[in-house]
Amino acid sequence: MEIDNNIPSRYEAETILQIGYDENPGPWVNHCKITARAAETIAQKCGMDIDKAYALGLLHDIGYSDFRDYKGRTCHIILGYEKMLQKGFGAVAQICLSHSFPLKDIGAYGGKDTNWNEAEEQNLIRFLSETEFDDYDKLIQLCDSLATAENVCLIDKRMMDVVRRHGFSEFTVRKWEATFSLKSYFDNLCGENIYSFFADEIFKDIMK
Repeated sequence: MEIDNNIPSRYEAETILQIGYDENPGPWVNHCKITARAAETIAQKCGMDIDKAYALGLLHDIGYSDFRDYKGRTCHIILGYEKMLQKGFGAVAQICLSHSFPLKDIGAYGGKDTNWNEAEEQNLIRFLSETEFDDYDKLIQLCDSLATAENVCLIDKRMMDVVRRHGFSEFTVRKWEATFSLKSYFDNLCGENIYSFFADEIFKDIMK
């Protein structure tokens, strides 16, 4: 599917997220802020656009603004995609979908909100088949797996948190492997272990 590459400014992204919080307060908002901070930090270290990385990280879960009490017309990734397209931010719309698929298989979706209809499911399958994920897609996939609603953490902790909430599936281990491959990819891009950028924060999280 063809979408434009427009992204909001930092201020616009922060305003959209604040409106989302006003519409549906919850820990998802702080998770987005931490994802954005991690994305900005890693982007700076490997020569990517830090403002773009920040905005994409901040809004990757914006669909939750329309997903109240774990109920919505369809899943949060599609709600976010639609919302961002309506605002003319095509690059963010893509991230709303792609961030949930470090493993490019619709069966690997980790949420319980798979209440998409048949047309939406086919569109999502087509998106995964036709879209070549770039470094920004990969960065937000990685940072989504580094960020809780409290802090940057080891990927292992974030993965276990997701499993505790959603359970195992036949795709779980393959998705873990894909996520650790993303870490290795960005370790190589940055020339050092990305955990070193958040060492104090991760250590405090381990010891608390």
